[in-house]
Amino acid sequence: MSQPVSVKVSSRYQIAVPRIARERLNIKSGDRLLVDIQDGILLPQPKDYATHLAGLHREVWAGLDTTAYLQEERGAWNASETG
Repeated sequence: MSQPVSVKVSSRYQIAVPRIARERLNIKSGDRLLVDIQDGILLPQPKDYATHLAGLHREVWAGLDTTAYLQEERGAWNASETG
């Protein structure tokens, strides 16, 4: 959604999730949503957090040799232990 969509809170404090949001977020009946009070947004609650977060910020690692990076980090840890 490029623009916010207004929803009305019922007398029972219920809201209807707009169709465009349901479609883009793949929200189905019975799904649970998280309410982030700090940022004031609603997010679908992932069924599996590990799967949901897999690949997050992969662009950070683009072009890096991850094995070499890990070896360098482990070397720094070992050096700090012997210190």
